[in-house]
Amino acid sequence: MYRNTKVIVHLNNIRENVRKMKQAYPFYQYYFGVVKADSYGHYGEKPIQAIIDGGCNYLAVSSLDEALEVRKHFSNIPILCLEPIEAEFISIAAQNHITITIDNIDDLRDLLKQSFSQLKVHIKLNTGMNRLGFSKREEVNLCYQTLKHDIRIQVEGIYTHIFHALNEETTKKQFTMFEYLTNDIPFDEIPIVHITASDATALYPKLPYVNGCRFGIMMYGFSQDKSISLASTFTVTSEVLQIQTLQKGDTVGYDGIYRATEDKEKIAVVAIGYADGIVRANSGRYVYIHDQKYPIVGNICMDMLFVRVDDRVKEHDEVVIIKDVEHINEIACYIHTVPHEILCSISKRVPRIYKEL
Repeated sequence: MYRNTKVIVHLNNIRENVRKMKQAYPFYQYYFGVVKADSYGHYGEKPIQAIIDGGCNYLAVSSLDEALEVRKHFSNIPILCLEPIEAEFISIAAQNHITITIDNIDDLRDLLKQSFSQLKVHIKLNTGMNRLGFSKREEVNLCYQTLKHDIRIQVEGIYTHIFHALNEETTKKQFTMFEYLTNDIPFDEIPIVHITASDATALYPKLPYVNGCRFGIMMYGFSQDKSISLASTFTVTSEVLQIQTLQKGDTVGYDGIYRATEDKEKIAVVAIGYADGIVRANSGRYVYIHDQKYPIVGNICMDMLFVRVDDRVKEHDEVVIIKDVEHINEIACYIHTVPHEILCSISKRVPRIYKEL
């Protein structure tokens, strides 16, 4: 690592967050650790190992590519692919013991034409998000009965996704829709029923017919349940490369959009930019140097950005670009997005440094 810009991943906090979540929501049998998008930007097998050590007994990813990458390092734990997989690659999933999602009749028909040995399948239902999943009860029944009678296939699970957990009315409508769509499905024949991800698991009691839940953003410290104290897992730091002294009227950076308002104004040039995931919309929000807030000014460059500082700041001082959960929430609000995007946006060229404490 020849550039002093990095993400610090707090492994012990990930592990303890999962443990606390299991203690807070103890009545499930299956706890899915959602590690898609490289574990929400944390990267590598060490965060996944921390998630498993914390108590997750199933992993969930987005694509088959992600599933195969995880499988390289974890040979025994089951992995669910949440996105549908092209029929021609079903055999690859089966060979690598990847559980697949079936969410429509066309994919079901294509699946049955493929050659493979044993395959686990979860049926995905659309209960209102209108992204993926079966929306008609007769299609759900057809899917289940068809899969059930194929000796190569185990219908291991059935699930849906809550799209607005903070809205109780909408969420309860989704619960009701799930019950309607599965009215003819014998849950005692299906090992895993899972509906809720992080927010819905935290905000709603466990449904009697559900035995699985999915942990996503909560594992990384973000929760709507204020009774559970979760720790930050993700910190981004860089350093001051140089300090420029501007006179009143001088500009800094591309397009000269920031202009000094007084003489001897100090501007720190910091070694991180939009190619690292700190997009231009971050201009104006705060970073931390010596635990003091300083604003980003001017246009953020591809590899560097500018911070208005004072005489306490020197060259090579550490700059905390992303500090903790509270700071990430502030940044997300400032640039009109969600914490998930902040975590996932930090690019692979920023090395991850794994710390236990």
